[in-house]
This record gives sequence, structure tokens and C-alpha cells, in this order.
Amino acid sequence: MTSTYGLYKKITAVPFGGRVFSTFFARKAPYFSTVRPDVQAMEPHFAQVRVPKRKAVENHIGTVHAIAVCNGLEAAMGLLAEATVPSDKRWLPKGMDVEYLAKSTSDIVCTASTTPEDWENGPDVPVTVIASRDDGTIVVQGVINLWVTPKR
Repeated sequence: MTSTYGLYKKITAVPFGGRVFSTFFARKAPYFSTVRPDVQAMEPHFAQVRVPKRKAVENHIGTVHAIAVCNGLEAAMGLLAEATVPSDKRWLPKGMDVEYLAKSTSDIVCTASTTPEDWENGPDVPVTVIASRDDGTIVVQGVINLWVTPKR
């Protein structure tokens, strides 16, 4: 368990802990703060963040910008990786391959998931990512590939 995952478990056990963790998470990786991710879940092989639809992340047609959605997906992937990576390894994102399927007309829920088997065949680890609207419509889906190697 990484220190990030341990901190998540500790902080979210108290009232308003989820909001506090989300704020600190966004500050640790400043680019994430642009979408104000609300961490919904963090556990081995699964993470979820909510990206609120607000003016700062909208495009010219009033929907959540595709890159803001990708930012939320990368945030979810990072939480999953922190909760899942073995203590003797480190991870780096290697690439992202996504499809834009529908307009992002509401808050967006970004989900990242893996299976234990995905982590056994490293160093390449595929993380499945899905972004959905409030009504459940999938707006973006794809894979973020991680490079998982021994710590030096």
C-alpha cells in the first residue's frame, strides 16, 4: 500500500474527509486542480472521480471539454495505480488511447479499473477508463497504459 492510499483510507474515515482528500490530491498534482476532481472511490483495481461541469471546463458549445474529461480519467488512473502498485514497484503513464462517444453535457464520472491479472504481466499494465454522464451515457472510453518497473 502506498502512502497515498493509506492517507485516503485514514482521511475518508472522518466527516468531510473525502472533500479534504480531494483538495489535497488536486494540489499534489496541480494540473488536476483545473478540473476540481471529487474523489469518489480509491481501492486496489478501482478508482472513481467526479468532474463537475462548470464554466472553466466547458468548450465553445457548452459541454465539458474533451481534454478536461481526459484529465479526470488520468486522475482516476493515478488513484488506482497508487492503490494497486506493489510496494517494490513504481509506475508511470505511458500513453492514453480514448474514443469520444457522446457529448459531455453534465457532471462527468471518471472510472479506472484493472484486474489482478493485468498487473502480473508487466511492465505494461493496461488500465480501462470510462467517463459517463449523470444519466449513465458513456461519453469517453479507452485505455491508459502504465509502465510498471522495480523501484531503484
